[in-house]
Amino acid sequence: MTEEILKKIKQLPPLPESVMQIESVYQDPESTFNDMVKILEKDPLLTADILKAANSPLYGFSREINAISQAVGLFGMGTVRGFALASIVKKSFDLDLSAYGIDNDTFSMLSKKQHALTTAWCLKKDSKLLGILSPAAFLVEIGKVLIAQQVIADRTGDKFKEALAKSATIEEAEREITGVDTPEVSARIFEHWRFESGLVDTISSCLNPEKAEDDIKKPAQILHVVRTAVELNGMVTDESIAAAKELIAKYKLDLQSFNNAIENL
Repeated sequence: MTEEILKKIKQLPPLPESVMQIESVYQDPESTFNDMVKILEKDPLLTADILKAANSPLYGFSREINAISQAVGLFGMGTVRGFALASIVKKSFDLDLSAYGIDNDTFSMLSKKQHALTTAWCLKKDSKLLGILSPAAFLVEIGKVLIAQQVIADRTGDKFKEALAKSATIEEAEREITGVDTPEVSARIFEHWRFESGLVDTISSCLNPEKAEDDIKKPAQILHVVRTAVELNGMVTDESIAAAKELIAKYKLDLQSFNNAIENL
């Protein structure tokens, strides 16, 4: 991790109290569905953001979700936690992804599609994993914001675009120009904010899941597949799906559920 990026992470503002309350409820094994609903309903703006996200066509629900209790019931506490954290965390950053050749709407669509694919793939088969995977899928790319800031500050935009064009992966280009990659920076951000180690380790291990601890391996593998399937521009292509399926075979994950999830997108 470079000193410049570390400095940017340390300068991030603390997250609002609402995040701490959500995390406290989620991490408490004695907490109930209603405890989460009560916390979320205290913040009307956050409630509106969550309902807007939950009603995205990406999730394929035929009827409108018009109450937080309904969202928690349909998605589960873990996934709604992801909606909430994504809404709050993204407001902590000034977004400028021009170094990557994308605008803020494209960056938002990238995160939404990664989350929607993860949810559709795992909601019925691995619902327990979604407590980690939901925020991870939504926010794994947030490190790009600080990398883009560094590229702009260093005036290495042209070199970065050249590296993106020639490199096999985005992370390879990031490391060439800035010395860090997106999952590394994103994981350090959540470590700085003192999120649980499961979330931090899943993000940091998503490029090399085979090196992860046993309890993190599967979520890291799933995140690796999802990031492969959804390209930087938010598109899912025949090529990206084929590459994702190669990883699914390698990791021995559920291909049929993945295929169903892709159809939902």
